[in-house]
Amino acid sequence: MATFDVDNVLQQAERSCVEHGARLTSKRKHILEVLLKAEAPRSAYEIADLYRQQTDENIPVMSVYRMLDFLMQNSLVHKLASNNKFIACAHIACSHSHQTPQFLICDKCQQVREIGVDKQLIHALEESIENNHFQLNSPQLELHGVCESCQKQH
Repeated sequence: MATFDVDNVLQQAERSCVEHGARLTSKRKHILEVLLKAEAPRSAYEIADLYRQQTDENIPVMSVYRMLDFLMQNSLVHKLASNNKFIACAHIACSHSHQTPQFLICDKCQQVREIGVDKQLIHALEESIENNHFQLNSPQLELHGVCESCQKQH
């Protein structure tokens, strides 16, 4: 997982929301903060538990899902479809345009690394998919394997 300057990232997230006419409420901001501080992707239930531990306030899991939807719509959080968990975007504080995310997921330690996929490669994939009369819902890629750290443990 990426290392974040949490305060800086939260400030940039707020600015980004304002620029797009959205509001990063204190609860949404705290959900994002939970993910920024997480050492691995988290499920909505885990996020609700961490939120409760950090704020002494219970939050319904359905509310967490709604907040996660907002954060995903504003490109602040990604959902890993293969394990139904969520991570903070590694590029919140970046000012450049981003490539399509690709997630390298370690099956041993559950760490996730977000990297960008070259736009030409994505275009070629989309073209191939269209040529096969298939409609792509998301170009996000999730690849499972073993990270360098876990490889060295053998």
